[in-house]
Amino acid sequence: MQNNRDSKNNQRGPQEPKEFDEKVVQVSRVSKKTKGGNKMGFSVLMVVGDKKGRVGVGLGKAKDVLSAIKKGVKKAKRKMLTVPINGTTIPFSIEIKLGSAKILLKPAPRGSGIIAGGPIRSVVDAAGIRDISSKIKGTSNKASNVYATFEALRQIGEMVEHKGIKLKSVAQVEEAERMKLKELDQKAAPSQESMKKEEIKQGAKVEKKPKAKKTEKKADVKVEEKPAGEKKEEVKE
Repeated sequence: MQNNRDSKNNQRGPQEPKEFDEKVVQVSRVSKKTKGGNKMGFSVLMVVGDKKGRVGVGLGKAKDVLSAIKKGVKKAKRKMLTVPINGTTIPFSIEIKLGSAKILLKPAPRGSGIIAGGPIRSVVDAAGIRDISSKIKGTSNKASNVYATFEALRQIGEMVEHKGIKLKSVAQVEEAERMKLKELDQKAAPSQESMKKEEIKQGAKVEKKPKAKKTEKKADVKVEEKPAGEKKEEVKE
């Protein structure tokens, strides 16, 4: 049996990478009353994106989960949206209210990551935004927040087209950061050289120790004292 399975897998060949990233946001069980009784089904909210500026949202309904996922993916691909990305983040902040959902999206500096909850994170990550900060101010319903995030990104795209805002690519942002780093290095270089010169001067001062003064040792001269009773002999010629 294993050999048959291996041969089938070899015939299929290696799986090709998917063009779109598919994410399941919410799975709900739905029942519908009919004359014959209650009909059970599932509704699945899907987010589809290529992580290059395109994202879509779709809700699929079917009797089983797999077919509902397929329907949701098809609907999301039909309603794809092109998201304006300035480097790795959005060009400006926006606050939107859609129904009971109220969210705030703000640009973030490069390297900060995605600071967002589950519903917003799924849409933003699928769109290819790497740095963003957000806040959910309204309901905690996942579907409402997903649709509100999608609407916020759509409005950002319309405003960018209307005002003619120029967006920077990731390569341009990286080049600007490199130039800033070079300028900082050039400013820091003379200060480092002066510090090194001061360290060398201090080391030279420590090496030059003061010379010790030579102390002259005086010879101990002993004076012989003669007794008082002795008289000096006079030499007569």
